[in-house]
Order: sequence, then structure tokens, then C-alpha cells
Amino acid sequence: MHPQLLPLFNENGLIEAGCDEAGRGSLAGSVYAAAVILPPDYENAELNDSKQLTLKKRLELREQIQRDAISWSVGVVTAEEIDQINILRASILAMHRALDGLKVRPQYVIVDGNRFYPYHDVPFTTIVKGDAKYLSIAAASILAKTYRDEYMEHLHEEFPYYGWDHNAGYPTKEHRDGIRQHGLTPYHRKSYNLLGDGATQLEFDF
Repeated sequence: MHPQLLPLFNENGLIEAGCDEAGRGSLAGSVYAAAVILPPDYENAELNDSKQLTLKKRLELREQIQRDAISWSVGVVTAEEIDQINILRASILAMHRALDGLKVRPQYVIVDGNRFYPYHDVPFTTIVKGDAKYLSIAAASILAKTYRDEYMEHLHEEFPYYGWDHNAGYPTKEHRDGIRQHGLTPYHRKSYNLLGDGATQLEFDF
């Protein structure tokens, strides 16, 4: 049993949105992000970092989050955009797009990780492993991951050679063998080291 996650970071009663992304390290597909505003007194003992949950539990929690949240939104940045602006900028842009989609304007933003660009004039704090500390970031991680996984399953139907229905586009041996045998798709991130041979190196600094 994990410790109860905290409801709010800011202590001033501001409307706070939690943000997280999914798909940063994937070789293919869009990067997804979510923003979630939960009620300030919200409690849910089952909420946790999406990576610590089963698929069944993530989907159950997604329904609860969407039902209970004051507002929630998902933002997407395509593989083509990732290649143009790099994955760090793309991940943050996806979070900005998710924030744009909220029906309630947040007064404070908390973000999983240690890198973020200002969103208009809204104050923010980055929190390393925030998805295991704060309810709204955990909720955002669940939405981002489940919607992205479903998107990759859909792409798998179009390109069934890479195992995207279960590896979500990440650099598994199966995925890289598929690239060697069948080549690239329009959804592959061309700026990535797709075959793991060092030809294109990426640095992840958050």
C-alpha cells in the first residue's frame, strides 16, 4: 500500500492543475500530456503513478478522474513536430496544449519532472517523481498514458510489424527488428536513434 498522495502543492488555495506526459522515450508516435484540476479536498487512496498500476486499474481510475475532476484535458504533439523542435520542447508543448484545453483556468501548475517553460503568467513548480507525490499529477499521468496507449494500439492496426499494441512504440528488440525488416513508418521519430546503433544520439535531461 502506498502512502496517501497529497492534494495540493500551493498553500494559498489557488486553483491548481497537475501535468504529466507519456511517450517521451518512444521511437514512434505522438507524445501525449494531460492536465487535471481536482477538487482541493479530493481523496482517492487508489491513485498512484500510472507506471505502478495495472492496465485494468488505470482504466478504472481514468473513469473516476474524468468524473470527479473540476476539469481535465489531453494535449498531443506529433512525431513530425517532435523531429522539428526536439522531445523536450515537444513534451512541454503537449502539456501547454493540455492546459489550453482546460475549461477552468488554473492559477497554479505543478509538473512532473524538472523542466517546464512558463505557461502564460501562471506560476508553476516542477516536482521530480511528482506522479508519486501529488494526486493531480498522478491523475494526469494516468490520462496521458491510457490515451497514448490506446492511440498506439490503433496505429498497430495500420502497421502491425512493430509490436506497438504492447510496447507502445518504445525501443524493444521486437520494435527495432521490425524497423530493420519493414523500414520506417510516417509515425517514426526520424531524429531518434531508431536502431540503437549510436547514429543519432539524444540526451534526456529531465
